[in-house]
Amino acid sequence: MNRHSFLFALALALAAVCPASAKQPDIGKAPEAGGPVSRIDPESALMRAEAAIGRKISDFQFVDPDGRQVKLSDFSGKPLVLSLVYTGCFDVCPTITNTIQHSVAVARKALGRDAFYILTVGFDARTDTPQQMRAFARKQGIDDGNWLFLSGDLPAVSGLSDELGFTFVSRAGGFEHVAMVSVIDQQGAVYRQVFDENFETPHLVEPLKELVFGTRTPYASVRDFVKKVKLFCTIYDPASNTYRFDWVRIYKIVVQGMIVSAIAGYVIYSWIRLARRDRQRRRDAEIAAREGQA
Repeated sequence: MNRHSFLFALALALAAVCPASAKQPDIGKAPEAGGPVSRIDPESALMRAEAAIGRKISDFQFVDPDGRQVKLSDFSGKPLVLSLVYTGCFDVCPTITNTIQHSVAVARKALGRDAFYILTVGFDARTDTPQQMRAFARKQGIDDGNWLFLSGDLPAVSGLSDELGFTFVSRAGGFEHVAMVSVIDQQGAVYRQVFDENFETPHLVEPLKELVFGTRTPYASVRDFVKKVKLFCTIYDPASNTYRFDWVRIYKIVVQGMIVSAIAGYVIYSWIRLARRDRQRRRDAEIAAREGQA
């Protein structure tokens, strides 16, 4: 999505503030004294989100629906899909969550069920309790052992949102926030930001594919070579909304490789043949010169 498309999508996402069943606490950006909370500026929100790319996220601690302590470092070693929602939202947050669910289903078929982690964190620290996060997940029809819905205290939630570049402000009856999903790499740094509540499947799957199949030392081993082949040849089919391995690309690569090899072989053979002829001419000339002197 280019910059102008993103700003348009972001403006639409921010146009409707998620309604809540009750008044929410002011834990987002503080409003000006004596006045209402200002609306989020799409340009500033974009710059803030983009500035987070490459930033390593701190090891914040949260609580899962069963009351267990969870640290972000528990999910290192694999790519991580990370979204922030609040449970009082009846519009944007459920839509984002459902869009992630559909994209994750496609990603798992292409990359493997255990190839990456998924976390959804409630950013309303006072209301998004473990019980509320569990209820939110159930309401969206998500029963996935590899997808955790987490709660956190205010320092953890504020710290995470700041480091991710996730912008939200408190509004009457709810929150106004960016429709955004972050992809975190295996080392815990922000790799890609995916915007819009109804983003297209490749916007999430492509960065995951790059992280899962990509290697920092290409062709260092057979395994690295296979990963590079999968990265290049696993393509998205919009008709079926799935990823598939494109054997045609392999065929083209093999054929092109054979053609290039044949041309290179012919050039080398011709060069060697001409070099031999040239050496033979010089020998013949030397022999003729010696015979003429005799």
